[in-house]
Amino acid sequence: MKLTKQLGALALAMALAALGGCGGKTANEPAGGSGSLPNGPSSSAGDSAAPMDLSQVSDPYLAVSGLAGDEVVMKIGDGEITASEYLYWLYYCTNRYLSQFGGQMTSLPWDSEITEGLTFGQYMQDQAKELAALHCMVRGMAQREGLTPDPSIATEIDKQFADMIIQADSNEERVVHTYWASMLTKDLLTQLNENSNLYSQLRDLYYGEDSGHFPTDAEVQAYLDEAGRYRAKHILLATIDLDTREPLDEAAIAQKKSTADGLLAQLRAAEDPIALFDELMHQYSEDSGLAANPNGYTTSKGKMVAPFEEAALALQNGEISDIVESDLGYHIILRLPMDPDDYRDETASYFLEKRLEEEQDSLGVEAAAALDKLDVGSFWDNVLSLQAAVYAESQAS
Repeated sequence: MKLTKQLGALALAMALAALGGCGGKTANEPAGGSGSLPNGPSSSAGDSAAPMDLSQVSDPYLAVSGLAGDEVVMKIGDGEITASEYLYWLYYCTNRYLSQFGGQMTSLPWDSEITEGLTFGQYMQDQAKELAALHCMVRGMAQREGLTPDPSIATEIDKQFADMIIQADSNEERVVHTYWASMLTKDLLTQLNENSNLYSQLRDLYYGEDSGHFPTDAEVQAYLDEAGRYRAKHILLATIDLDTREPLDEAAIAQKKSTADGLLAQLRAAEDPIALFDELMHQYSEDSGLAANPNGYTTSKGKMVAPFEEAALALQNGEISDIVESDLGYHIILRLPMDPDDYRDETASYFLEKRLEEEQDSLGVEAAAALDKLDVGSFWDNVLSLQAAVYAESQAS
């Protein structure tokens, strides 16, 4: 099971919006950053979901899945993963996927295939298993190294919880339900944040500055190359109307090609072509993203139009391309170096991820049969019903 996700950050602050606005109205997302363990995204209750009866719910995980929150559903060596952890990550993965559609979708075609033999429901379950396993591996490895989480984490979350109760007019139950809307409890939130802290400690222990294995410049560059990360500037002479995406007429396109040829000739003849590149870029480039990215684009494979990407990756740092034609127009590309110091922590996280992955492969993952029987579509419908109930409760208060 490959842990290929970018590891996002867990923060102590849980940005549950004012208690009057959970459900599809607000974002419940901790602050993020590279190189730590991921936590959940925004909650998005469907407006059409019928609210469940909260008075009949004592275990939100049982209510949405039929699995008690404390039931062990996965094992990795001596490590155990409960249904509450797994279901949180199933919620997280589904919600994160749906967030790409800007609220236009609240559910997925669970039985439809993404690729041959893999449905949406199975894909979400696989992602949830990976993340739950990652957190379990971190806890186990930290315990073997004698590491313990920063005690201020639990203290801070206790304080947040108490503050939320005050905001809720001393209605603790309402606060508890607000956590439920994101498939969380206070204890689970504490555990997730403690896992993040343990992850950081492990990274420092194995790959920090004093570890003897701090990533070298060459190792950072190898990581960036493997990840397909690169940085480049370009001069774009557009052959389409960038607003309508309609092609220009033949005469205008010919003029753009002539201008591009002239700019390239100047760059090839220049004593300092890199300095000239910036001057010409700001004078001639029609890239609408230039103002926001004056120092170039830092990107990865698959993010830019194919001709641009292929040409940029073929260049050495400081090298300028010939004219590259894409559906957007004519590009002249300058490949830029990436500062290893900007990616050293990220590389250390990658090294730790590989170490966790190798140990996980050696231990193996055992999943309970109950997970195979779980109906992800029904789970998600019940989550939306739970969120609708929590939102209705907040509006009635």
